[in-house]
Amino acid sequence: MIPTPRKNNEAPKSLNLGEVAALVGGELVGGNELYPVTGVAGIKEAQKGDITFLVNDKYLPFLLETQAAAVIVPLSVSTAQIPLIRTANPSQAFSRVALHFSPTPVSFDLSIHSTAVIEKNTVIGHGVHVGPHAVVGENTRIGRRSVVAANVFLGPNCVIGEDVLIYPNVVIRENTQVGDRTIIHSGAVIGSDGYGYETNEGNHEKIPHTGFVLIEEDVEIGANTCIDRGRFQKTWIQKGSKIDNLVQIAHNVIIGPNSLIVSQAGISGSTELGKNVIVAGQAGLVGHITVGDFAIIGAGAGVTKPVPAKAIVLGSPAKPISEQKRLFAFIARLPDLFKDVAELKKKLKKDE
Repeated sequence: MIPTPRKNNEAPKSLNLGEVAALVGGELVGGNELYPVTGVAGIKEAQKGDITFLVNDKYLPFLLETQAAAVIVPLSVSTAQIPLIRTANPSQAFSRVALHFSPTPVSFDLSIHSTAVIEKNTVIGHGVHVGPHAVVGENTRIGRRSVVAANVFLGPNCVIGEDVLIYPNVVIRENTQVGDRTIIHSGAVIGSDGYGYETNEGNHEKIPHTGFVLIEEDVEIGANTCIDRGRFQKTWIQKGSKIDNLVQIAHNVIIGPNSLIVSQAGISGSTELGKNVIVAGQAGLVGHITVGDFAIIGAGAGVTKPVPAKAIVLGSPAKPISEQKRLFAFIARLPDLFKDVAELKKKLKKDE
């Protein structure tokens, strides 16, 4: 289902502070249980009637300035000049409240649009929506309750699971497999040829990529992300992983379960990530290396060597974060060092 703006005739949603506290399993401190809450906002932007939250201590000064009706806070905060709702996980609690105030999603019709192109030998499950000008290739299967929105291209021999949501203008090339409850955002290209050439006497000859892409259950793939098919066998995105917008995943990459890949990251061919790995924004990984379970690749890192499990690396070339922070500190001191060296040279010259 795709969220849409609230319709003009849709009644505004509201809760009172007591109901918010009950919704999130929190403790209301210093407020009237019947005080109305009509929306959600950030702590700096919140106005009368809004509920907001605080997680990071650097925002504590905003407790004195916010206009919010109340602030959802961690258990470590016990008093303030405005009402508080204390809970063990303020971020999760705020998400629950925000969901309550979100516009009502629109359900797709259980239909195949008259302009959709359905090739022969396709199997389309019950409750599927296929939107305007979508193309479903030969021998492709779509599971129950899945949505194939407008202008989506599904190549031949694809398998789409149940409750999959494919937003408009997605391209899914031949032989791709998509697991249940996966979400693929607009502009994503799944199953494109990998980037591979053999240079022969100055000419770049294309290497065939005959593999496929396997995406397991509960994966989310961001807008304009590209996932290349394997040169042989599969490029494999394992269950529960979440991939941001504008990410490049090359041929035969393996992304382990529940990993997070952030915007503009690039992962070169045949690199393998373990489970619960985090690759932060604009990080780049060379091919044919491994990244261990629970490792974290910092923003902008250039990873050229294998990364052990639970390691945190930063910088380019990437190094353990403690070592890289020391290097950053040394670099920051270089201007003073040059100044000291210049003064020493002057002094030596004078002494001579």
